[in-house]
Amino acid sequence: MKRPILIHPDPRLKKVCAPVPDLSDDLRVLADDMLETMYDAPGIGLAAPQVGVLDRLIVLDCGKDDAEAPRPLVMFNPEVIASSDDVSVYEEGCLSIPEQYAEVTRPAEVTVRWIDRNGHEQQEDFGGLWATCVQHEIDHLNGKLFIDYLKPLKRQMITRKMQKLKREKARA
Repeated sequence: MKRPILIHPDPRLKKVCAPVPDLSDDLRVLADDMLETMYDAPGIGLAAPQVGVLDRLIVLDCGKDDAEAPRPLVMFNPEVIASSDDVSVYEEGCLSIPEQYAEVTRPAEVTVRWIDRNGHEQQEDFGGLWATCVQHEIDHLNGKLFIDYLKPLKRQMITRKMQKLKREKARA
């Protein structure tokens, strides 16, 4: 089931999420709903707070190439356990900040540990777009948005655009 995506500014997007103590069928349904919502948006990542749930859960699939098979990842309690000194700059966007993009500098490669939907611990090294995306989504779990990396003036400008968008949607 598709879920509505919260639009910035929303206080839930700035909250630190609680660890998932134990996997339940409800959480697996939430993960499936989040994947459906992300693909429909369309996006390459989505964090639980973006659909109003303050649990440490993210989903992602950075296989943008049609020739590439989809690779949906569901991560409960993801954490970056190592990151490279090398950095990369990507123009990031966010489903909670529609049609706004900015360059963000992050570690080029990260090692992430998480619990999969079956309750098994996983660990993987990510590079390129996958590394950027997984860091962006984990930031959401810590109440941080990509615009928090920007200079105050640019961040305020984007926030004002989002406030205007929310007012327009409320009128419609």
